[in-house]
Amino acid sequence: MQTFNEEKRYTYADYYAWDDGKRWELIDGIAYAMSPAPTMSHQGILVELGRQFSNFLKGKPCKVFIAPFDVRLNGLGDDDYDVVQPDVVVVCDRSKLDEKGCNGAPDMVAEILSPSTARKDMVQKFKKYQRAGVREYWIVDPDTKTVIVHILENGSYITHPYSDADTAPVHVLEGCVIDLKDVFAD
Repeated sequence: MQTFNEEKRYTYADYYAWDDGKRWELIDGIAYAMSPAPTMSHQGILVELGRQFSNFLKGKPCKVFIAPFDVRLNGLGDDDYDVVQPDVVVVCDRSKLDEKGCNGAPDMVAEILSPSTARKDMVQKFKKYQRAGVREYWIVDPDTKTVIVHILENGSYITHPYSDADTAPVHVLEGCVIDLKDVFAD
């Protein structure tokens, strides 16, 4: 069982050495345990988002990954203090990819809210993604069947809300439109 010193900042090297069978994230070097298995609704949304992105990206240079997939957010390699596992990640600069995941800010990230992670996703990760230069950040809410799309412009996110009746353009992938009716289908 892994124990943590709340006064220590952990790095990706520390994180990678943990072998307790649990999933973790690091934000500012603080370890956060990932929730147990997500709900069926969460997984259904994840699979559908992954399917739509994957279908669009087939034969294109960008790649889509779904959790668990490590993102060393600041691209500092083993010295990174921010390691997250977004639900959906799109990376167009393949030089950021290695066998361990993504080393640096992905082009696009989507987080599917759950009661145990909503605050972290909407506040802490929002700030981290914005600072790191993630060009597009989606917050997907299964309860309200909405997607809040944040587009990075001049270092700040501009917000665009969508409902389950909409199609949502993916701004970092020209021509890609996600059908939210299918994403939120029961």
